[in-house]
Amino acid sequence: QVQLVESGGGLVQAGGSLRLSCAASGRTFRSYAMGWFRQAPGKERAFVAAISWSGGSTDYADSVKGRFTISRDNAKNTVYLQMNSLKPEDTAVYYCAADSSKATYYSGRYYARAYEYWGQGTQVTVSS
Repeated sequence: QVQLVESGGGLVQAGGSLRLSCAASGRTFRSYAMGWFRQAPGKERAFVAAISWSGGSTDYADSVKGRFTISRDNAKNTVYLQMNSLKPEDTAVYYCAADSSKATYYSGRYYARAYEYWGQGTQVTVSS
């Protein structure tokens, strides 16, 4: 069983930055595909970013490309989401997701159903 704990959310003005962290339990973290999703009120959970097990491949939703950066530190069992130039439309609950299959990054990274483990979420609110 893997547990994911997000942190780093909060209230920020438009144009500001936040860094989300997702700490994972388990010795096999380094082999997991990892992703970030977000869910705004009244909307479905949406893909934000994903990173392969090695960290060598990353992908982003078009809406955040160039502003957000996903990274991972396998020695610390942690994945990060650096969010810059935040906009009010980035306001949402952000969720960290993990899957034990390395292949998930290559075949299912955009889909919430592809991920086996989820964190509890952290609120990000961007004021205009």
